[in-house]
Amino acid sequence: MQTTPATHTITGFEFGLLRLSGLLVPLAIAPWVVALIGVPFGWWEPEGRWVVYLICTALAVLGARRWTLAVRERFVREAALPQLLKRKLRDAYPLLTAKDADLAERGLRQFFLACLRSNRNFVAVPSHAVGALWSAFSQDSESYRNWCQNALGYAPDYSPAHVLGKKASNNDALRRAWYWACKDEAIDPRKPSRLPLLFALDAKLAIPDGFYYAPAPPVGAQPGRDPHAAVTLHFGTSFSDSSHSGRFQDFGGSERSGGKTRDRRADDGGEGDSSNAEDDNED
Repeated sequence: MQTTPATHTITGFEFGLLRLSGLLVPLAIAPWVVALIGVPFGWWEPEGRWVVYLICTALAVLGARRWTLAVRERFVREAALPQLLKRKLRDAYPLLTAKDADLAERGLRQFFLACLRSNRNFVAVPSHAVGALWSAFSQDSESYRNWCQNALGYAPDYSPAHVLGKKASNNDALRRAWYWACKDEAIDPRKPSRLPLLFALDAKLAIPDGFYYAPAPPVGAQPGRDPHAAVTLHFGTSFSDSSHSGRFQDFGGSERSGGKTRDRRADDGGEGDSSNAEDDNED
């Protein structure tokens, strides 16, 4: 599958770091395991400087992991994706232009950023446009696996787009997508003034079977069919209220305990519009 040329590439050292990232902790722990085993056997005596070494080891591992995360984020934003994905999207939705497909690809990258920041927890895709790109990508198993291994450290299994419904695990997966997409664009996930790109795409591109969102319902309104637009609207504020099962208090575990958040912000994303959609699994 042909890929578009990347605007930026990671260095050879960074590529090696990504490949070895899963071994960082085992490699750091191994010498200490040997050291602790050797003490009761009389191979050596523990020394005070071991504490200094231990602190240095912990700081080195922490620094390497933070650096790895930063490299992965840059990879997600900048690394080439197969050209075929956008062609397949336009085959599925013939009215989309080339610029529309470019915008959808940005949404796919924002989705993968949410996957990266969710520590391998399941993240659901809220957009049919992005879901179509993800599905096409996952069908080329080798290309998909290699790209995701560099970007995320694992390859998430494809799952169709859906909205909040009865299943708590799916709801939490959507909440993670919402939380990290909002953080990516410096939007308050509890009081959104606009939509992050990932949740605005289907409405922006007028996807016929898409899921349309608005930041919040008008005063006194409830999620459901808009009598004027004849579509089903979903609201960003629903991800932080108790109207659906799951961990709405911390967006599926995306927030740390005590209300502090892992606020990593970036500048690639778009504003959103109000919108709609229907799902058989919705409450």
